[in-house]
Amino acid sequence: MSSGGGTRAVLAAFAANLGIAVAKLVAFLITGASSLLAEAIHSFADSGNQGLLLFGGQRARRRPDAEHPFGYGRERYFWAFVVALVLFSVGGLFAIYEGIDKLRHPAHLESPVVAFTVLAVAIALEGLSLRTAVRETAHVKRAGQTYRQFIRNTRLPELPVVLLEDTAALTGLVLALAGLVLAETTGEARYDAVGTVAIGVLLVFVAVVLAREMKSLLIGESAEPHVIAALRSAITAAPAVRNIIHLRTLQLGPDDLLVATKVELDRALPYEQLVVAIDETEARMRTAVPHARLIFVEPDVRHDSAPDEAPDSVERVGGQQP
Repeated sequence: MSSGGGTRAVLAAFAANLGIAVAKLVAFLITGASSLLAEAIHSFADSGNQGLLLFGGQRARRRPDAEHPFGYGRERYFWAFVVALVLFSVGGLFAIYEGIDKLRHPAHLESPVVAFTVLAVAIALEGLSLRTAVRETAHVKRAGQTYRQFIRNTRLPELPVVLLEDTAALTGLVLALAGLVLAETTGEARYDAVGTVAIGVLLVFVAVVLAREMKSLLIGESAEPHVIAALRSAITAAPAVRNIIHLRTLQLGPDDLLVATKVELDRALPYEQLVVAIDETEARMRTAVPHARLIFVEPDVRHDSAPDEAPDSVERVGGQQP
């Protein structure tokens, strides 16, 4: 679960959005097109968002301390959630406000050639940024997993943010281009304003999707199903293990997983061998899932009437229920 690919995608998006934002702002000052202003604010917000993601990644690398014994990995989720808020307010709501204002007070477009040129360049740069994000995502997503499934299930915050932002940016640019084309061909300036409102609605939608996903990670999600399956296989492969009574996982950060399991071991083992069996089980789990950095294995005896154990959390070696 390396974050290197996410960092590359964030840096590529930051560079593209900053250059695009400046170009759009200059084009707006020349043309007066509200959709270009909305797009400029959107790109500046995206640049700030990528800066927040990089800041969160840096903060998350701090070592655990007495106040935060499990480390700072969730900082990456927190700043990704802040990104969603910025996208919603600075990007989406501003664009809707600007579009409604231009609907009420339409203004003729000046220098349309400048506007079309800037939009064409912006589309090309955003396309390159999105291509980088897609390539980096391809390295970490599982075979057969769609990009939608990846965004819903991954425990990495940066790549889903960049994927959604770049997709929204490209779609917004197409909407801005369509609004300007209609405004120029029909002579009705309100088409530009309609495109601006559409951009705002799109950004609000993307922000809500991002906020929902990051909120779930902030509250605390388990490991992905294939990771849990790998942990179960590692535990049941340990010679001394007779049953998995329960297995709990908590994603402390994209590269940091907490695992707590209660297992039934061979009851004939003396104390010294019991300790060795627990250590061996932990070693197998770390080999199977290297980012499981905190592992707690508790030996116990399974009781069918135990109220705190879910029935489907009990697993017998060989996959059969006892």
